[in-house]
Amino acid sequence: MEPNRFNQIASKYDTEERIGLAKIILSAVREEIQIQKDKTILDYGCGTGLIGLELFDLVDQILFIDSSEAMLEILKEKIIQRKIDPIKTKVIDSDFTKMKSKINADIILASLVLLHVPDTLTLLKQFYSILNTDGKLIIVDFDKNENINHPNVHNGFNQLHLKSLLTEVGFKSITIKTFHHGKNIFMNQDASLLISASSK
Repeated sequence: MEPNRFNQIASKYDTEERIGLAKIILSAVREEIQIQKDKTILDYGCGTGLIGLELFDLVDQILFIDSSEAMLEILKEKIIQRKIDPIKTKVIDSDFTKMKSKINADIILASLVLLHVPDTLTLLKQFYSILNTDGKLIIVDFDKNENINHPNVHNGFNQLHLKSLLTEVGFKSITIKTFHHGKNIFMNQDASLLISASSK
């Protein structure tokens, strides 16, 4: 079985650069979610919680899901340090690309996750099945970047292609826009970030 490379980098994941980029992403995500106190967010591919941990003031509960046990251990430590109410959070070791989930959520956040997933369509179908009626999917990822060539990641996403995948799955009210251009933010290349919001 191939080792989880995110387990290998977990202890060094929260670099100054990643924290800075997370703040930029967080600002865009918060605009999309706003305050929905009775809702549950599922932060899929949450890593060490750089985004999800900053959303507790907006919703009732956050489900943190990742396939890296080492990342989740760091996240659990942060939850303890911040004295976050255990009722408001759940940390789950899972990989939706390998198993179906019985979890339900009102909002799914997938920030810089799809680029690591070979079969984008299957994961989007999983998200659709997990969302409650009128639920919202928020995706943050890189715009397509021809300067990137790596066997383990997509080189970003063409916005029209991503919209067609979301439409094929059944999502409605799809919006996608570029919201940030940065230097050396994607495999040491200049790149731009997109945010997509769609509803079930």
